[in-house]
Amino acid sequence: MTNEVRLSGFGGQGIILSGYILGKAVSIYDHRNATLMQSYGPESRGGAAACEVVASDERIDYPKVGTPNVVVALSQEAYTKYGHDLAPGGTLIVEADLVRDPVAPEGCQMFVLPATRMAEELGRKIVANMVMLGFVAAATEVAQAESFREAIRTTVPPGTEALNLRAFQKGYEHYTPGS
Repeated sequence: MTNEVRLSGFGGQGIILSGYILGKAVSIYDHRNATLMQSYGPESRGGAAACEVVASDERIDYPKVGTPNVVVALSQEAYTKYGHDLAPGGTLIVEADLVRDPVAPEGCQMFVLPATRMAEELGRKIVANMVMLGFVAAATEVAQAESFREAIRTTVPPGTEALNLRAFQKGYEHYTPGS
């Protein structure tokens, strides 16, 4: 099985870190193959940011995502640029407070996730990316939830593990099958 995932938003939302954690969950803890490609605008904060992860049970011959089956858009610009580029039957996840009037491509499912609000409830808006990863873990089959947890534990700065794992869990529990 192969999953192509595009995570996108703006600089400062932890998009690249999220992609790194996703790739680590797949490759180190699920013992599968993964590639990570990243791009971001010239600004360190506020510019466009995106990363692509290919996760596969098979050897990956080409690391770049063609037409992703999972797209996450945490900003309006990200949704405008990537929200309609989704494989048939794919999954679109958008940030509820930052993306206006999202529409999923025909034949695709869409989830509107208040990741930023959920992170603020935990006291730190900066962990919205972990809320989003928890939701991705629950809503897709990209990697096992426990693999995500281990990747988070071993990647985030020391002393922030508990907060990041709580944010992941909050996103994971927010998913309702069939919604």
